[in-house]
Amino acid sequence: MAKNVAKQLVDTLEKAGVKRIYAVTGDSLNYVNDAVRKNGNIQWIHVRHEEVGAYAAGAEAQLHGQLACCAGSSGPGHVHLVNGLYDAHRSGASVLAIASTIPSHEVGMGYFQETNTIKLFDDCSCYNQMAYTPKQLPRMLQAAMQHAVSSKGVAVIGLPGDLASANAEEEITSDLPQPGHEQICPSAHEVKGLADLLNKTQKVTLYCGIGARYAHTEVSKLSSLLNAPVVYSFKSKMDIQYDMPHEVGMTGLLGMPSGYKSMHEADVLLLLGTDFPYENFMPDHNTIIQIDINPDRLGRRAKIAKGFCGDIRTTLQALLPHIQQKEEDSFLQHQLNVYEKVKENLKESADARGKEGSIAPEYVMSLVNELATEEAVFTVDTGMTCVWGARYLHATGKRSMLGSFNHGSMANAMPQAIGASLAYPDRQVIALCGDGGLSMLLGDLATIVQYKLPIKLVVFNNRSLGMVKLEMEVAGLPDWQTDMYNPDFARIALSMGMAGYNVSNPEDVLPVLTKAFAAEGPVLVNVFTDAHALAMPPKIEFSQMKGFAESMYKLLLEGKGSTIKDTISSNVKHIKEVF
Repeated sequence: MAKNVAKQLVDTLEKAGVKRIYAVTGDSLNYVNDAVRKNGNIQWIHVRHEEVGAYAAGAEAQLHGQLACCAGSSGPGHVHLVNGLYDAHRSGASVLAIASTIPSHEVGMGYFQETNTIKLFDDCSCYNQMAYTPKQLPRMLQAAMQHAVSSKGVAVIGLPGDLASANAEEEITSDLPQPGHEQICPSAHEVKGLADLLNKTQKVTLYCGIGARYAHTEVSKLSSLLNAPVVYSFKSKMDIQYDMPHEVGMTGLLGMPSGYKSMHEADVLLLLGTDFPYENFMPDHNTIIQIDINPDRLGRRAKIAKGFCGDIRTTLQALLPHIQQKEEDSFLQHQLNVYEKVKENLKESADARGKEGSIAPEYVMSLVNELATEEAVFTVDTGMTCVWGARYLHATGKRSMLGSFNHGSMANAMPQAIGASLAYPDRQVIALCGDGGLSMLLGDLATIVQYKLPIKLVVFNNRSLGMVKLEMEVAGLPDWQTDMYNPDFARIALSMGMAGYNVSNPEDVLPVLTKAFAAEGPVLVNVFTDAHALAMPPKIEFSQMKGFAESMYKLLLEGKGSTIKDTISSNVKHIKEVF
């Protein structure tokens, strides 16, 4: 019996190292599903929502750096992939998306569930084509995999249902993607010029992005030679913070005053592999030097004096022999002292614990950090959960953290935990969920149970869209439509088949988390956190304080005095953290 295109596709994916396909089967995708069943070496992960599948594939690819795969059936099926694919593409995850479509002879006729996949996926992919004939498919598949691996992004293959069932044709194209390992370094003249500048400058700060993740040793050596504080992005925290004597935390919306001050008080700021997007937190009065493997990024976020194209590890290896040991370290010691005070304030906030029904989220996250294993994988929802994760989760050199750091989407933590747990079944996986995020894709708790994934879900249940609430308040708007009616998440977990606990008393947080983390299977811990815990950024502008005052005045006019009291009390605590 002749091999059909679906079997050819699945066999090729197996050779390329794909372990699983995240999808909801149906109509045009059924032949691919059947080919997976017959293959036996690739696992079909039946998610409840295709967006979850795209997030899970993106998480898997980010963790192991190889190709991952998701799929969606005609029309709504593959449309649901879009948000997760945006996140994967912007995160540099090598993901192949199979967009199964209507019969090829119906294209352009307004057929049931018809979409234009080229237009649909064009903005969230590095390769995006539709195959119509058996001769096209193997060549397009190889090109898609190659683009995904070499460009570190999403590649999409449109696959009509009738093509999947057609007899396959062999092609001369390679059936394996060829990974490229780039080593790029500025010229010797440029390296020497940069070294001369750094050697003669007393106040230097290093700011590291995810592009510096493989240069931890080199960053540490450069910092020691220059007596330079090290600041890092949230995305790179787990790769940079550990065993880094001169680290002073983060900057940005989720960051700390120590990171902000170190960058602004330096004479030279050296940006290493970062595409930090918030220009309001970037200094504009000192000399900024940027090194990035992608020259298109040079200068687009800050007024740089000079930019160099190079991967961070290779470039620093070339730079280090030219750097002289500095004796003066007063700038470094000052920034480290500021950081110590920040850490004291953070500890004080965590030690406060909160009260019945209003537990301090800082306390919860600090306990998660203490109880998690040395090799834990954390996934964090966008919003206030990210704030507490940024400030209280610490790197060990073996931990990983995933979030929607570039795309900034809600509901990413639980789906990413699914991909992380399947990719690394021997590692502890902890999903740190906001109540808003978990609510969006709640049905895939069933996926966790169905595949017996030992994921621990900690829900920071503040009964509101906390980050949106803060945004409205600093803009001078009373928060409106940010409060949430939530179901009993613990009872839902129990009905899904996993252990579930509600925690409303601060005294119960430690014993319940300890029990949950020690359990063999999946567990959901629903913690009722302080609804008014709003984290202030390290840079507070007058306009933000003015906006906050205006929003409180508007609430007063509406007769919401108790809300004002609780909100002001909470924000006084967080303003103290900042200063």
